[in-house]
Amino acid sequence: MKRKLSSCLLIAACWLSLSAQPYARVAVYPVGFYNLENLYHPLSTDSLRDVEFSPKGSYEWTMDKYRRKLENLSFVLNDVAVEFGGLAVVGVSEIGNRQVLEDLIATDPLRDRPMKIVHHQSPDWRGVDVGLLYDSTRFSLRSSRSFPFPYGEGRSEGVTDSTFRTRDVLLVEGKMAGEPIAFIVNHWPSRRGDKSARSRELAASVVKHVYDSLMLDNPARYVIIMGDLNDNPDDLSCSRVLDAKKQPGEVKRGGLYNPMWEKYARGIGSLCYQGKWHLFDQIIVSYNLLGSDFSTLKFRKAQVYNRDYLIQKTGKNKGYPLRTFSGTYFQNGFSDHFPTYVFLVKHTSEAL
Repeated sequence: MKRKLSSCLLIAACWLSLSAQPYARVAVYPVGFYNLENLYHPLSTDSLRDVEFSPKGSYEWTMDKYRRKLENLSFVLNDVAVEFGGLAVVGVSEIGNRQVLEDLIATDPLRDRPMKIVHHQSPDWRGVDVGLLYDSTRFSLRSSRSFPFPYGEGRSEGVTDSTFRTRDVLLVEGKMAGEPIAFIVNHWPSRRGDKSARSRELAASVVKHVYDSLMLDNPARYVIIMGDLNDNPDDLSCSRVLDAKKQPGEVKRGGLYNPMWEKYARGIGSLCYQGKWHLFDQIIVSYNLLGSDFSTLKFRKAQVYNRDYLIQKTGKNKGYPLRTFSGTYFQNGFSDHFPTYVFLVKHTSEAL
């Protein structure tokens, strides 16, 4: 694969625009999210879905195909923001278990980076979880825990049945650039069923509760909400339950800013379904990451990583993200989602 560096002009402009403070260096911390699309281990038996993704299953998911997918994903995760040393932190979804993340960070070129894993098993009916990978030289882990979907409330409102199980919300806390920061990683319920929107609103209510608790405990802590939300920025789960604003000027103290909203409004998406682009893979930042005082950690820019090599070139899905399978045909792709990422920046005291 040929590495695409068309982002160089953007990066240079971003870097130069931060030069308001003379003789200061700029430390850049890229933070991303990537739905890895059905990353199951071929020999796992954790869920019924593992039967399909096994050597004898409908996808004929062999160790050779698995290793090729790992190589593809490792390449992408290493390539995002490579100009700044790659992603400092990246949330992931659709992973079968911890083992697949262990295998992923042990695959070239990620194996040459000091990547570590945060993972908690969830009760999802498909057997998939969320997780977090981080560069241990740029993020120091303090703690992690998971929060379940509010099943009782969902059933009482007719949203789910007694067999419904979905992904937990993952909270990871630590320090970046010497400052406290928390990441809330999500993969909200799918769009199956006529009441699915309410399920995502319930998931959003869990995230909002976690966020408000973090802010109450320490208003100086930065928070980033990320994930495959199965909703767009203007859907009620994001715009009303999370109350994540479209413009920085709309964000009040304690609030949230959704930089993906402006991109979605311009027709930019992270996945395509039936000819329509959606931006489900969102990264939302806390109010205290906004502003122009780069002596502390600040949000600078959001991107969808839709490089040419990640795009299907032929067939009925031409122009879509190049996924691993077309039906059950293995086409050696990446994922049905593009990665998304943001730049966090901070001036340092080192003289040039």
